[in-house]
Amino acid sequence: MAMHFEYKIEGGDFTRAGNASSQVKRTLKQLNVDPKVIKRVVVALYEGEVNIVAHAYHGEIHIDIDTEKIKLALIDQGPGIPNIEQAMEMGFSTATPEVREMGFGAGMGLPNIKKNSDKFRIESEVGVGTKLYIEVYINQ
Repeated sequence: MAMHFEYKIEGGDFTRAGNASSQVKRTLKQLNVDPKVIKRVVVALYEGEVNIVAHAYHGEIHIDIDTEKIKLALIDQGPGIPNIEQAMEMGFSTATPEVREMGFGAGMGLPNIKKNSDKFRIESEVGVGTKLYIEVYINQ
């Protein structure tokens, strides 16, 4: 069982934020994946998806599911993260006031992604964009 999904994400389109995570959740349920694993994947994916919408111009999400793990790659074109260490701090946010008014941008996204991942890597280049690589193991 190897499956691949791709989603295109538009920056600023909060009406569609969460579509990818909802669809992946549905797929994982159909595959009878452990609900605890599904929750971890959905939290990490949703947070990453919202980060693309809130901070980037656009991006894409690649999801690979096999019998052992779920791999997520979230790649955006945007301003990038000047200080990854600072961005990983709970509560740190560069979200605009408008994004905060919508209930996003509390600075919990990246820490939540890391906490819900078995493997987590972030790469970012200022003026180019950010890449997140996440793995969640199915059988823990």
